[in-house]
Amino acid sequence: MIMRRSGQRAQGVSGSGPERALIAASFVNRVGNGLFNTAAVLYFTFVVHLPAAQVGAGLTIAGLCGLVAGVPAGNLADRYGPRAIWLASLALQAATMAMFVLIDSWLAFTLVATLDRLAATAGGAAGGALVARVGGERPAAFRARLRTFVNLGVVVGTLGAAVAIQIDTRPAYTGLILANAASFACAGLIAFLGVPNYRPLPRPEEHRQWSVLTDRPYVSFVAIYSAMGLQYQTVSLLLPIWLTARTDAPRWTVAAVYAINSGVCALFQSRLGSTVETPRQGGRAFRLAGLLFLASCPLMALTADVPAWVAPVLAGLAVCIHSIGEVWESSGGYALGYGLAPDHAQGQYQGLLGIGFDAGQALAPVVLTGAVLALGHTGWLLLGVFFAALGAAGPPVAARAERTRPGEPGKDVPAWHRQDESARAEADR
Repeated sequence: MIMRRSGQRAQGVSGSGPERALIAASFVNRVGNGLFNTAAVLYFTFVVHLPAAQVGAGLTIAGLCGLVAGVPAGNLADRYGPRAIWLASLALQAATMAMFVLIDSWLAFTLVATLDRLAATAGGAAGGALVARVGGERPAAFRARLRTFVNLGVVVGTLGAAVAIQIDTRPAYTGLILANAASFACAGLIAFLGVPNYRPLPRPEEHRQWSVLTDRPYVSFVAIYSAMGLQYQTVSLLLPIWLTARTDAPRWTVAAVYAINSGVCALFQSRLGSTVETPRQGGRAFRLAGLLFLASCPLMALTADVPAWVAPVLAGLAVCIHSIGEVWESSGGYALGYGLAPDHAQGQYQGLLGIGFDAGQALAPVVLTGAVLALGHTGWLLLGVFFAALGAAGPPVAARAERTRPGEPGKDVPAWHRQDESARAEADR
């Protein structure tokens, strides 16, 4: 009887109202992100007239300051409920984004950007905890659908930004920024109306606000996940520079690889991601992703050694392989990031995961352009080997972490299935 009831619940949750509301809110939010991120540097340099070096310095300062908000915001989400903290972060981001249209100096830009990154980091921690609560008994399938729509939202926003960039006027750029501010407000309204205000889950007596930092297996996973995150900028940063500077490929190839990457991820995220539910499956997904990156990186390097008409084809093939690896990597990261975190401390754990990922992304340009690009073909090969080594560490890290989790050691069951269902129902009522 219990098994049947649990199965019925899992089936029902897969199409639940809270899931649809959170997906819609995330989609709207990412459309706004796509609008802003594509044209932000152009706005600050050509409209506000800040030197590019100052823009870079301000964004670096903001990014580093923003890291401090992850774990504290996650603790607040665990203590008061994830929805309230996520809505507060969306409201603050709507305000800071609107303030960008008023800045006229580097100091103002840096202060606003810092407030924006603090809110974004806090929102990532609280949002991660909210995803864990909304996902129910089959969170992998929900997270896969969520990521699919997130990717689509960025694509839609990027296309909209392209129109404004072509117009190339101050009102066009200002419109992008205000549209992004509105997207935060709309996302918050959708979540407020459609996502329940989940109560905090009961916390054991041994719970501490910084307990995630003493969870060595989880910290090890965060380190691997953060380093593997370089693969995102391999396609978005390193490959475009390589194609432009080292190959005879036509310039439209750069736009084509972006489209291929987004299309492949959107096409396969739900199909593949929904099969990765447990930490053990997440470890295997990481290993597979590393092997795919090991294949894709040398292919990207070879685009410099083929005729101009072959280079776009080879780049497209390499990006297809890399994108499938990205799907496995993100799915494995979700399974491990959520499955190894205690249910009562998802916010705290997602906060640390976000800090690690953001730190890795901040270092990615230096590593990829300063080391890989400088070494040429050898750098690409070493990058592929680096990803493969990180992927190979996935299964043992997952196995070690599972042995330290509450419950039967080594059992291939995600943490959310081990939680007492009556306690969950009582907490959410």
